[in-house]
Amino acid sequence: MKEHNLIASGFGGQGIMLIGQIIATAAMFENKHSTWLPSYGPEMRGGTANCTVVVSDEEIGSPVTSNPNELIIMNIPSLLKFEPQLKKSGLMIINTSIVDRKTKRDDIDVVYVNANDIAEQLGNLKVANMVILGTYMGKTNCISLESVEKAFKKKLTGRKAKLIDLNIEAVKTGIEYVK
Repeated sequence: MKEHNLIASGFGGQGIMLIGQIIATAAMFENKHSTWLPSYGPEMRGGTANCTVVVSDEEIGSPVTSNPNELIIMNIPSLLKFEPQLKKSGLMIINTSIVDRKTKRDDIDVVYVNANDIAEQLGNLKVANMVILGTYMGKTNCISLESVEKAFKKKLTGRKAKLIDLNIEAVKTGIEYVK
């Protein structure tokens, strides 16, 4: 049994919470146990926001994790805060469009992704978070693309429904990035 303990962190407005919600929702579609725990800084947009996501085949004891085995890092303050907490042999995915430095650790697996540039090539900077999600999926196989598509249909409703195809394309691009 593999348990995924992920902290995704970045500036408010980068879609960090949506990454977590999509992972947790997709996991439920796969009959896995999942939790999503958001955490916001004092200011929403522009402040640092993070969420903890736990996905497991078995019941989850706590939605809180102080030592994640996976990190998604979308800004420098997040790197500084969470890098020391990542478990040895853990996975860190870094958006190099914003984080202009390398990790100091040599005991972890790191993927550097220029997510903003990839998102711009897809035609919308706002899907950088979904490029990162795809990269995460490609590295961990935590959830399937089919389940993510279902999660988008559940989470992106109303006016946002028209963004589903672009989000799926961004996720696929992120998956391909690490293949």
